[in-house]
Parts: sequence; C-alpha cells; structure tokens
Amino acid sequence: MRSYRKELWFEAPTRRAFINMTPEVERCLKESGIREGLVLVNAMHITASVFINDNESGLHHDFEIWLERLAPHEPVSQYRHNVGEDNADAHLKRQIMGREVVVAITDGKLDFGPWEQIVYGEFDGRRKKRVLVKIIGE
Repeated sequence: MRSYRKELWFEAPTRRAFINMTPEVERCLKESGIREGLVLVNAMHITASVFINDNESGLHHDFEIWLERLAPHEPVSQYRHNVGEDNADAHLKRQIMGREVVVAITDGKLDFGPWEQIVYGEFDGRRKKRVLVKIIGE
C-alpha cells in the first residue's frame, strides 16, 4: 500500500466562505498515482470545515443563513469563549458542518454520487488555514 500527503492552504478574504476544493483534491490524486483506495480531506483549523455536498451558490447561501440562525455571530457577548475573542460562533459552525470527509478512489477517480463535491467551509476567515489531503491505496 502506498500513501500520499499534502497540505493545501486557503485564505478567504471574508469572515465566512464556501470554496469548492474538488479540483485541488483531484490534482492531489493525480500526483499520488493511486488508482484504488481512500482519500481523507480534513480542515486542520478548529474554525473551518470540510464537507461533501452540492457546489451551488444558492445552497451555500442557505447554509450561511441556517448556520447564522443556529450560531449567530452577534452579540459576541453571548459566548463565554469570546472573552478576548470573537469567534465562538465559528467553532460551533465547524462542529455542525464537520471536520473531514473520506472519499473512495476507484480507477483513479473520486468515486462520487451525482452532484457531490468537496467543499471547504470557512467560518473565521481573513487568514491562511491548512487542509490536509491524505491518500492511501494502490
């Protein structure tokens, strides 16, 4: 069995953003030369997320509205974590959207269902953050 590891970096110019990272993961898969196996993609920061869903702007807008209802950013004083910070809501949003995804690799391709894409969710942006891509297989 072979393995491949790469860190991808994202820097969203806004506090919150959704970025389709499927093309970057596909490039990693091609670099790895692995044809059958698994790929793990995980956000290495506790205020960012990686998830699989449709990469559609209307859905991303709906996520934004829904997440803000569940964990509103303001007032920042509502969160104990925000003593000296203002990102408690970002931690909660990450918890809801998830840390990582695992995708099967079949015949050198990500084995997705219809419309599935890997999305990076940023909830406390305006700085560089890492995402780990780890691929194992043959």
